[in-house]
Amino acid sequence: MRTQVAIVGGGPAGSVLSLLLQRAGIDCVVLERRSRSYVLARIRAGVLEHGTTEVLRDLGLGQRMQAGADQHDGVYLAFGGDRLHIDCRRLVGKPVTVWGQTEVQAELYGAMEDRGVRMLHDADEVALHDVAGERPWITFTRNGTQERLDCDWIAGCDGSHGTSSRAIPRDLRRTFERVYPFGWLGILSKTPPVSDQLIYANHDRGFALCSMRSDQLSRYYVQCPVDARLEDWPDDRFWDELSARLPADVAAELVTGPSIDKSIAPLSSFVAEPMRHGRLLLVGDAAHIVPPTGAKGLNLAIGDAVYLARALVQHYGDGSDAGLEAYSSTALRRVWQAVRFSWWMTTLLHRFPQTDDAFDRKIQIAELEYLARSESARRTLAENYVGLPL
Repeated sequence: MRTQVAIVGGGPAGSVLSLLLQRAGIDCVVLERRSRSYVLARIRAGVLEHGTTEVLRDLGLGQRMQAGADQHDGVYLAFGGDRLHIDCRRLVGKPVTVWGQTEVQAELYGAMEDRGVRMLHDADEVALHDVAGERPWITFTRNGTQERLDCDWIAGCDGSHGTSSRAIPRDLRRTFERVYPFGWLGILSKTPPVSDQLIYANHDRGFALCSMRSDQLSRYYVQCPVDARLEDWPDDRFWDELSARLPADVAAELVTGPSIDKSIAPLSSFVAEPMRHGRLLLVGDAAHIVPPTGAKGLNLAIGDAVYLARALVQHYGDGSDAGLEAYSSTALRRVWQAVRFSWWMTTLLHRFPQTDDAFDRKIQIAELEYLARSESARRTLAENYVGLPL
């Protein structure tokens, strides 16, 4: 097979990139290691920045998104037994949108099918060849047969454990990492959300988050030890712990029920530089990971896809490689802003068991109280939460 751009990874980043390229008349093929049903069953975050929703609308998904998503004017920070509303719409003129990644991915796949984007699921044993040369190519196994895909460029959208990130020689990469000493225990339940907007809670017992997927599907998290085991967290224990970390008036409205999904996610920040090596360009989690506290992972991946699509359109349309030469530095500037914000939110809201002391706790409370007093501080939080411009 032959194409102009080979996209390795069929998640949101690869899917958005394929649609942007297809619209510009640039041929692409998407390789996805997993089956379609597996990808669509993955439970992921669902808070979309304003810029992300604009990208999806621009791709023709606005009507579907409007029908299935909820716009939120802001978020709540809970501490000291009360809630502080960060009114993003009033402070910066933009809302955020809650639309589960499963629904986003389903709509992207539907658009890809309708528009004739070539998508190959179950592409296993993917290997990248000659990425530093002028004519890169990819081999992969599908249905027991090895195949080859020749291309001009490779977009690595296959995540932190994928093939693409390993294709850049170690001596040419610089990595930055912060591993947090706790995780998030999350459950999904067929219960009405306890709040009309997300609640981020800071409590002496640890962090908690109240989120939602629909009016009858809730997503809740509590901070837990990094070595916690799911079998030690039956549903009753989870609900009791969540209730204890919420303000009393919120806990009184909490509707509990059996979990339909339960998982523990470790938290870390990771950035690899550069995001380009020869004809290979990394997108999303292949180059960077952020803790979910700032709701930036999916949004950063789509931002990378937008930057790369612009550069490739410039390359094929105008014959200029200026965008491709600047892709890594352009994307990384925005990535590091999101890494900073996610780190700040994580530090503000969690208890750090290995280093936390009375001084650290007092600083957290002082920061939260400053947010309550200062509209300028709330505006800064809101500006970052709704997403920096693309």
